Amino acid sequence: MDLEILRNEPRLLVEVNLKPLQGTRFQPTGFPDLGAATYQAADSTSMLLVESAQSMANRMEAFCWDEGNDDWSQALKGLPYIRVIDKSGKPLTNSILESHRINSPYILESKDKTFFEQIKGDLGIMETGRVDLQLLARTLLKYDINSLLHGVFLAKKDLAGGRLRLPRALSGFVEAKDANVAASGGVKKDEVNPSGDAKKGFGHVPFHRDEYTGSVTAFFNLDLAQIRGYRLGRDVEDLLTILAIYKIRKVLSEGLRFRTACDLEVDGDILVKRPAGFLFPNLKETEEALPGLIERCKSNFAEPVVTTVNFKE
Repeated sequence: MDLEILRNEPRLLVEVNLKPLQGTRFQPTGFPDLGAATYQAADSTSMLLVESAQSMANRMEAFCWDEGNDDWSQALKGLPYIRVIDKSGKPLTNSILESHRINSPYILESKDKTFFEQIKGDLGIMETGRVDLQLLARTLLKYDINSLLHGVFLAKKDLAGGRLRLPRALSGFVEAKDANVAASGGVKKDEVNPSGDAKKGFGHVPFHRDEYTGSVTAFFNLDLAQIRGYRLGRDVEDLLTILAIYKIRKVLSEGLRFRTACDLEVDGDILVKRPAGFLFPNLKETEEALPGLIERCKSNFAEPVVTTVNFKE
């Protein structure tokens, strides 16, 4: 797999067209106080946010985890992460599945301060002056490699005054253009008591439903300059790059059923917008490349590679 074309590029930008697996309608993400996120582009094209950057980050992480075996997917075994166990020693959560990764309250707010003091010692004293982002990057690589791709904000005053943060190096979102509402509805039926109290769940309850049609595109952005800025060495840079491509490929191959009424599939080839000439690796190529890269980088990881935190309320 040739990454040389990426060495001096600031970004890897990827686009891929999607389409509903069946029919023409799809259900976008919605927000409690907003509903569907519709807007107009600069040329007045009707636009719609189908899946947000936050949700896509969660999906890219989730598809790296093997729920059945409670471990990384096979190609990623050996990467560092933080496992949280409860007072009985049973698995509770981990830094891969937690939305805020290493900043999860189950990791940093436990009454058992063993790990908190450990990471505080690794990060050193940075209460004043500039934050040493390269030291932060090395520490995150040691315990929670996902934070180097998906970003983190360690909002704890005892950790550099709550100033430790990295933006996403890998981000993605899905939007639709020429978006139009496909209005429909239905009725929750109650044949026993059609006129019962709806507030208690009885009776016939009619409802409306808005789905959409439009041209759907997924966008992915890998900040190669940010990854190089960590100054973690060529092997780690390659590992993070291939890991990011693996995550994109996993979502595109397995993770496009966003909701019950939003089941999508890839429509055509993956288009690399920048840099020109880069051949986007397929899933098999990334799965074959990752174990060797992980082995070359393992001296940067914690020992043991899985850090266990006891969560005590």
